[in-house]
Amino acid sequence: MTDTQQVAPTAAFYQRGSIPIFASQADPRLHYLLYVPQQLKDDDQAPLLVVQHGTARTAAKYRDHLKPFADEHGVVILTPIFPAGLIDPTDLHNFKFIEYQGIRFDHMLLSIVDEVAERFPVATDKFYLHGFSGGGQFVHRFLYLHPERLAAASIGAPGRITQLDDKLDWWLGTRGFEEKFGQTIDFDALRRVPIQMVVGTEDVETWEINNPGESNWMDGVEKTGNTRIERLRTLEANFRSHGLDVTFDLVEGAAHSGSLMLPTVTTWMESLMNAHA
Repeated sequence: MTDTQQVAPTAAFYQRGSIPIFASQADPRLHYLLYVPQQLKDDDQAPLLVVQHGTARTAAKYRDHLKPFADEHGVVILTPIFPAGLIDPTDLHNFKFIEYQGIRFDHMLLSIVDEVAERFPVATDKFYLHGFSGGGQFVHRFLYLHPERLAAASIGAPGRITQLDDKLDWWLGTRGFEEKFGQTIDFDALRRVPIQMVVGTEDVETWEINNPGESNWMDGVEKTGNTRIERLRTLEANFRSHGLDVTFDLVEGAAHSGSLMLPTVTTWMESLMNAHA
């Protein structure tokens, strides 16, 4: 290296590729991971794909699986981390139901998206959102609150669903939604969002989703179906009854595996991104 060569600042080096785990500025208890393709220029406005983890908090796994997709299509990958054990050290489910002990996880996600937009070359007025299992629970409830922010929503194998039904109390349905969240559901905006539902044909284990007495149970869950497949079909029928745009994908031979859903999810997302290119 000659005396005239400049060493790039460390921070600049970590603006591309796999970005280190960052704390959210809105709430440092929450974190996020990013993958930013090397070829992106500082003035690009790349699509943003957010993938919300489930109970196991496998955000890094999802981020790493999606690197080839990101490189091929010039997409930035954001995987938030909402830790278990916030406030209650035994809690596993906090983010799934949007609000927990005064934390609004929908607002936290939007704050993280805004932080990313300030530092990286992404378009965040509308972003793509996928979640599997507990992440699938979060995604469809987030959709009810912020349809105007979503370019698309992919709901993967949720163990518990919230139907658009004012005859059922939140979170089985949407009775009390306005009182809880301070807003109504914008059905016209919901109908403009492309929605994917995705689940494996062998996703039939029930021990984790049929658990009366635990903190993530409400009587009436059992009426939505016994397996995740049946419950997602119930949500599909509910969405279609309200005129929502739903693509239902069954992944042949897959059990409860978020990684096995990703090829089907990215194929669907790619078609939407190409249509808007």
